[in-house]
Amino acid sequence: MEKLPAQMTVIGISKPGGPEVLLPETRAVPVPGPGEILVKVMAAGVNRPDVAQRSGAYPPPPGASDLPGLEIAGEVVALGAGATKHKLGDKVMALVVGGGYAENCAAHESRALPLGTLSAVEGGAIPETFFTVWHNVFERGGLKKGETLLIHGGSSGIGTMAIQLAKAFGAKVFVTVGSQDK
Repeated sequence: MEKLPAQMTVIGISKPGGPEVLLPETRAVPVPGPGEILVKVMAAGVNRPDVAQRSGAYPPPPGASDLPGLEIAGEVVALGAGATKHKLGDKVMALVVGGGYAENCAAHESRALPLGTLSAVEGGAIPETFFTVWHNVFERGGLKKGETLLIHGGSSGIGTMAIQLAKAFGAKVFVTVGSQDK
């Protein structure tokens, strides 16, 4: 594994507004903390919170990166103290607390999964919606085969992921949407 650079390019938000306010900046490469991995980002997803943050309507939580990007895919290039779930060179997708619009991004190892046969672009578009649906519908809600799930906002990213997962696990699905076009 090559030595990591000290600096990297990120996409920051220069001021609240449309896509034109997303501008390249130079920042220090993050150092992974305990239980974290550093991922060389190959792809990052675009989600509603990223768009809301860019427009000034969604401030990052305290302690989170001011950079947009909640999901990434790429290669593990450094390990923080105690990180053992992944090894250097592994290809992963991860849910992060912001900072995904960068060449490198730290992620807690528990929120990263192997890419497997997925491309980086496919993996970079999965964690935010998948983890949200899995946690809420299956872990908290306990959805089981044969049960019925009502999904509000069925045409959204979360909605379409919920439809796919619920159907895959044998549930009957009903959805609501905001308009006939959706």
